[in-house]
Amino acid sequence: MAFSALAAGVSGLQAFSEGIGVIADNITNVNTVGYKETRSRFSTLVTETNAITSYSPGGVRGFSDTLVSRQGLLQPSASPTDIAVDGAGFFVVRDADNANDQTGELLFTRAGSFQQDPEGFLRNTAGLALLGWPVDSQGNLPVNLNDPSELQPINVNQFNGLAQATTSVSIEANLQGTGAVNTAYATAIGAGGVGAMARNNDPTTTTNAATPDFETNVQIFDSQGRAITVNFGFAKTAANTWALEIYAADPTQLDGTNHPNGLIANGEISFNTDGTLDLGNSQLFQGNTATTDVLGSGAGIDITFDNSVIEVDTASVVFDFGTDGLRDGLTQGVEPSALSSSNVDGAAFGGVDGIRIDENGDVFALFENGLFRNVFKLPVATLPNPDGMQRRQGNAFAASDSSGDFSFIRARTGGAGRISPNSLEQSTVDLANEFAELIKVQRAFSASTRIITTSDEVLEELTRLI
Repeated sequence: MAFSALAAGVSGLQAFSEGIGVIADNITNVNTVGYKETRSRFSTLVTETNAITSYSPGGVRGFSDTLVSRQGLLQPSASPTDIAVDGAGFFVVRDADNANDQTGELLFTRAGSFQQDPEGFLRNTAGLALLGWPVDSQGNLPVNLNDPSELQPINVNQFNGLAQATTSVSIEANLQGTGAVNTAYATAIGAGGVGAMARNNDPTTTTNAATPDFETNVQIFDSQGRAITVNFGFAKTAANTWALEIYAADPTQLDGTNHPNGLIANGEISFNTDGTLDLGNSQLFQGNTATTDVLGSGAGIDITFDNSVIEVDTASVVFDFGTDGLRDGLTQGVEPSALSSSNVDGAAFGGVDGIRIDENGDVFALFENGLFRNVFKLPVATLPNPDGMQRRQGNAFAASDSSGDFSFIRARTGGAGRISPNSLEQSTVDLANEFAELIKVQRAFSASTRIITTSDEVLEELTRLI
């Protein structure tokens, strides 16, 4: 009997020392991002005896359960790469040293304190690389979202940069209507046809070309981000009527066949007597062929760039000079001719400047020119029994038979939580509760030592009887 009691006491020492270790883990990780509290459980050990005639103590056995499914409080963060899952689900990660190894073990974590490493990968404080679905230039995701091989480590540095071709140009300007008719332009038209305004950088312009009454310019961009200065030349040809030519300041930047001498478009602008735009009597033709009137129709003017240096696409640019009968574009008045404002879309080439993640899990690469592009989407991993997952180094977990198979789904769908950007999930440890548990387990440990000393005394008394 004394030997059985001694064994029971030893089992208590082992079980309660493990319990103290669990509590110690919890207390030391009270400030660990995404840490999940582990709780100790104890169950009795029973030996096979005849309960009527004798009793043999079995002792106690300790267990531990990690409450993975319990969510901690979300705390705001200033870092754009700090993220948390608000609701069910986990981030998908892999050891950063083998981030591109499709055979590597997939791990799941809620520790979202990610930072870019020197190679551009997003790693958390445990060195685990964040994985996501790649998004193509059209915004499409892979076909089979539940296929782990479709996941790639998040790295925005693989994108060299981004440019955007200009598609829309609008200007607001006043043309002084009190000036004289530009007779030189009328003479030039008679001699040379369209494209008869003098241009300082165009040595091929005829000697009888006219100087525009007013000239202004804007800067547009091709699909590779190259800047092209586009000039607008206005010459008064009659009362309330102006000739307009649109041309490149540097004709060599455009295709010479489609744009002789850099000419993009030309036509005639008319105004009502109150100085508002009269689109009904205005015309703008593409290039030097008066076949398609594109003014006021919303149709774009095709600009063919010179491809001798770099291959670029033909761009269709809509030039907006205002609304018929309104003063929201070109106007005519007594004030001197002047440009009020211009609005041009598009952007020059810009390198990667940062990263942003939204609540849907969309990962955006931010560029120096102000553009951004959706390049990845974060999956949210869900499991039937997340508390059954196996613990791994770095506050991560792996799927097991007890947890069930994982599924990858979009955030905020199918029961998955949303991604909370600029947030971190705090530890689920309740420090006050842990200290209370520590006292209880320490008392139980002390009681087990008392069982051992008492059993030892009993055995000593038995020895004296021999």
